[in-house]
Amino acid sequence: MLAALSIRDVVLIERLDLSLAGGLTVLTGETGAGKSILLDSLGLALGARSEQGLVRAGAEQASVTAIFQPPAGHPAFVLLAEQDIPAEDDIVLRRVVGRDGRSRAFVNDQPISAALLKRLGALLVEVQGQGDQMGLADPAGHTALLDATGVNPDLRTQVAADFKAWRTAQAALIAAEAAIEAAQRDEEWLRHATDELATLAPIPGEEEALAEQRQRLQQGERRAEAVASALSELTPRDRRAAGPAAALRAASRALQRLGSGEASEAAPAQAALERAEEALAEAENLLARLAADIEADPRLLELAEERLFALRASARKHNVQVGDLPALLDSFRHRLTTLESGTAHVAALIRAAEAARATYLSSSATLSAARTEAAHRLERAIAAELPPLKLERARFVVAVDPVAESGWSASGADNVRFLIATNPGQTPGPLGKIASGGELSRLLLALKVVLAGGSPVPCLVFDEVDSGIGGATAAAVGDRLAKVAESVQVLLVTHSPQVAARGATHWRVAKLAHAGHAETRVDVLHGAERQEEIARMLAGETVTDAARAAAASLLSAV
Repeated sequence: MLAALSIRDVVLIERLDLSLAGGLTVLTGETGAGKSILLDSLGLALGARSEQGLVRAGAEQASVTAIFQPPAGHPAFVLLAEQDIPAEDDIVLRRVVGRDGRSRAFVNDQPISAALLKRLGALLVEVQGQGDQMGLADPAGHTALLDATGVNPDLRTQVAADFKAWRTAQAALIAAEAAIEAAQRDEEWLRHATDELATLAPIPGEEEALAEQRQRLQQGERRAEAVASALSELTPRDRRAAGPAAALRAASRALQRLGSGEASEAAPAQAALERAEEALAEAENLLARLAADIEADPRLLELAEERLFALRASARKHNVQVGDLPALLDSFRHRLTTLESGTAHVAALIRAAEAARATYLSSSATLSAARTEAAHRLERAIAAELPPLKLERARFVVAVDPVAESGWSASGADNVRFLIATNPGQTPGPLGKIASGGELSRLLLALKVVLAGGSPVPCLVFDEVDSGIGGATAAAVGDRLAKVAESVQVLLVTHSPQVAARGATHWRVAKLAHAGHAETRVDVLHGAERQEEIARMLAGETVTDAARAAAASLLSAV
């Protein structure tokens, strides 16, 4: 329900904070006191269009905050969860309007779009007014409202499941037909591409393995070149030339020709030459063994590079990664298989789609029959409510009409519309086009009495639903409003004392002069104050004792 409403700087309201209770709350006051401003303010918080004229003179901006306390699991909580907006017990809607007419919207202090605010508002409050008919007058909600009057919910669940199954079968058929058409259109290219990829035979992970082998072979080739160069330096290029080993041996023999006395002085040099000869021999041996161990096969490197480049060229050709080539080959083969066996597959899908369609038609026909029965019950129930509301000449009709296949949905294969004829012999038409404002408001009230449990909206607002009636008719309107208020919260703007007397809470809206300007004020009335207000509504400007007595009688009769 609507728990609180705070208004700042809206037209004649500078600051107003209202706490609301459940049941029926009536708003009374003289014409022009500002009752419509209250409803406009609430409408602003619910997503109504903002205007410059809403901002109070002298203020920079206007704001309205509405605090709602819906029951657990209410659709408003579901919508907020879909938008990732946290909400626990309360839903706080706030709208701020600048002097230029631009507005900002918030829910639980999170900025939202005006469109989302309007969607939330429609889930939380339903407004029925003289010039702005919403809710029950909207044909989009008639099917759900009729179903709520007694249609087995299992039927609706079955129809929704059958519709989904049919649509799934249809989607599979359409996809298969599209795949065959595409395969037929590209068959020649597809076969060539498949043969080409099959010849290439890409293997998962092959690119990485080839790149690693290529790097290893390149490194081995560089090492082999270095070792060969080192060996070539130790081995003379010309056999007739002396290499380092021969030079060392020649130097050693030359020193050996020295005499005994001279030889002792040359001994260290002789020893160094011998060590150099041994080290040179060891170096030659180590380089030879290293050359033998190095993997340097130019042909292997050439083959690895050819394979790697071929894979990468194919990947570029098909605009995929090299690693995706095996999967691409599988998809090509599957498309060819689909092309070759597609006719039988499509035939099976056609049979499945036709069977699913027949199942949906059967369950939706059962639902349509149930809705037709519910429509007759609803017509009878509404007919019983119309005479006391001074609509005895009106005829309410619930039309359950089949729709074309393009209009079939998870809700069924028919269209539900609430129609009204206000005069005998008149063809029933849409609620909002046939009935006058007062007639429509009373008709919607009758619908609300019968369908009180069918709508998830926890708060109803009626703007002068009692317009143009009085006496017993007004009393009947008050009785029915009180009945509706047993299941949902009802806010009512009224000029009827009979209706006002039925309120569980009574607000009086008055326009007062304050500091040289007009200001709207709202007071909660109890006891004698409430009796005096109802007496004013009965008597007019001059309240008489007879009017007070009549007011007391109305209040005591409740």
